[in-house]
Amino acid sequence: MSSDFSDLLERLVSARVDFVLVGGFAGVVHGCTYVTQDIDICCDFSPANLLLLQETVSDLHPVHRMTPNRIPLQLTEESCRHLKNLYLDTDIGQLDCLSFIDGVGDYEKVKRASEPIEVRRMLLPVLGLDGLIKAKKAMNRPQDQQAVVHLEALKKLKEK
Repeated sequence: MSSDFSDLLERLVSARVDFVLVGGFAGVVHGCTYVTQDIDICCDFSPANLLLLQETVSDLHPVHRMTPNRIPLQLTEESCRHLKNLYLDTDIGQLDCLSFIDGVGDYEKVKRASEPIEVRRMLLPVLGLDGLIKAKKAMNRPQDQQAVVHLEALKKLKEK
């Protein structure tokens, strides 16, 4: 795990942001060897949790990655009520915050399908292998199809 990714995750855990690690990096935590360029989390999109997330990364100059002018992250309680996803660039990496994972469901379902995994002396909530496989199958992009092969092989190894 890159030290920047580790720092970003450590910040979220220390601040008690309510999230689950999903996507490619969750696969890496489970033992996959593929490379990912960002951290994907599924999180509680309540205003309180999103404002806590904003406060946690504020010194990393977060900007909305999907906006033409890369607008700085400036959430308010009211603006949080209209969000479904946040795609952020920070000084130490990309952070994608999702409220729903295809193949698994909303945050509460993702949370129930997660497991705590220790990574660099921090306990991370990570989407379990079954959930990751379902999510990757639902996305069905070429890289996701390849990830499913890796994840299913890992699952078989862990079951032995």
